[in-house]
Amino acid sequence: MTQKILIVDDVIKNVQLLGSVLGREGYAVSYALNGTKALEMCSAENFDLILLDIMMPQMDGFEVCTRLKQDPATKEIPIIFLTARSEHGDIVAGFHKGAADYLTKPFNTTELVARVKLHLSLREAWQRASRTNDELVKKNTEISALMIEKNTALAEIKLLQKMLAICPKCRKVRDVSTYRQHVEEYLREHSDADLSHATCPDCCRQS
Repeated sequence: MTQKILIVDDVIKNVQLLGSVLGREGYAVSYALNGTKALEMCSAENFDLILLDIMMPQMDGFEVCTRLKQDPATKEIPIIFLTARSEHGDIVAGFHKGAADYLTKPFNTTELVARVKLHLSLREAWQRASRTNDELVKKNTEISALMIEKNTALAEIKLLQKMLAICPKCRKVRDVSTYRQHVEEYLREHSDADLSHATCPDCCRQS
C-alpha cells in the first residue's frame, strides 16, 4: 500500500521541490499552503507522515502541530518540521510540541529521504506492535472466559460427586440421607422447582 505524505508549506516552490523528491521515492504526496487547510485535510484523510513548515500566515507550524497532537485521530502521525528557523530554542520547541524530527532549510535531499523512511518505518513497527497487543488482549479475554467456564464445570462435577456417594465395591449409595441433602441443595441452586410442594411417600403415609 502506497504511503501518504502531507506537505504543509506556504511557498509553492518548496512544495513542488518536496513533491518531486518524494514522488520519485514512490510516496503519494498531498500538500496544503496553510495550517488551516492542513488541519482540514488531516480530518478528511489519513496520512502516514507530515512535513511541516513553521513560518506560515494565519497559523504557524507550532500551532498546527499542537492541534494535531491533541486530536486522538491524528496524534500518532509523525511530524517532521522542515523550516528555515534554525535557532536552538526553535528546535527544542518543535520537539516539545510533539514533532518526531526537525530539519532546517536548505535541506539535503538524501538526508530528508532517509529521515522520512526512518520515521515511516518506525510508524509501521509501532502499528504492528499495537495490533499484536490488541490480539493478545483479545486472546487473554477469551482464555479468561474459558477458565471461568472450566472452573464452573469443575465445581458442578464436584457437587455431583458428593451427590453420587457410591461405594466402589457394591455400587450402592453409601449414605442415603446425605445423598438426599446434596440432591436438594443441587436442585435449589440449579432448578426453578419449588421443593416445598414435593412431599415424599413416608410423609404422605404419616399424614
